[in-house]
Amino acid sequence: MDSGNKQSLSELIKSEALRLGFYSCGISKADYLENDADKLRNWLDYSQYARMEYMANHFEKRTDPRKLMEGAKSVISVLLNYFPQASTNASETYKIARYAYGTDYHFVLKRKLKQLIAIIRKEAGDVNARAFTDSAPVLDRAWAVRGGLGWIGKNTCLITKEQGSYFFIGEIICDLELEYNNYLEPDHCGGCTRCLDSCPTGALKPNQLDANLCISYWTIENKSDEIPESFAGKFQDNIFGCDICQDVCPWNRLSEPHNEPEFSLSEGLQKMKKNDWEELNPDQYQKLFRNSPIKRAGYNGLNRNIMFVSARKKGKVENP
Repeated sequence: MDSGNKQSLSELIKSEALRLGFYSCGISKADYLENDADKLRNWLDYSQYARMEYMANHFEKRTDPRKLMEGAKSVISVLLNYFPQASTNASETYKIARYAYGTDYHFVLKRKLKQLIAIIRKEAGDVNARAFTDSAPVLDRAWAVRGGLGWIGKNTCLITKEQGSYFFIGEIICDLELEYNNYLEPDHCGGCTRCLDSCPTGALKPNQLDANLCISYWTIENKSDEIPESFAGKFQDNIFGCDICQDVCPWNRLSEPHNEPEFSLSEGLQKMKKNDWEELNPDQYQKLFRNSPIKRAGYNGLNRNIMFVSARKKGKVENP
């Protein structure tokens, strides 16, 4: 493909991504992520992935998309805003991470990515392309940085200068040669340490997250029946995920609400008070969270989180 066609097709992809509702789109060459591979290896070597053993799997595929998809030449990265119009009432209910307010983002993001692939194939012919969310061994944030979409903050989130960090990240890996981004967004965190200082469990160091200490890990990925006693009183009413390090980030003052109906706070969640969470039964759970990211924790896991937080606030000492 000549340079003119590369440019026109790349511009089409970006414009169509915006039309589909993505906030931004960047394109980079499918290549080995040398620096990110070193960071990932160090993170794994220091066992900061807690019990998420899957993070140690497929290391070569995770750091080189050409190992993940034969013939890969380009990585198309997209951001999808999920900052809500309305939030739960923190004084009356337990907290869940904003990304879990509506429909599971895997469904929404994957559908939009497949629509974008269809557009690319209509324009470019028989293209080998695959859509990815964070359910595959892809370093999403690294590719978003390569695509010029933002920088990695001290809280390890991808941050945009225009609207903060409340974004889902997705990719299309394809065998097309496209026009690649040649601009990397500088780190704009400066001397700010609000995210590090605000983490109640001390999970954060500059640009480094220890999942062993992370509220999101213990309330979502933790598959055991218990939460360690050392976290008693530190969860700040978070029962699924945690937004603390994003809430305090000055860049998120610029966040504007998304326009994706499926991400809106569901009516059921709007009505939930603390006693409703504490009395939640399996049937109610299935009805309320049928297509929700909260299904990731499972009923037993969510109930464990609720009991841990509520028991500590009531001064009880027994384990859930």
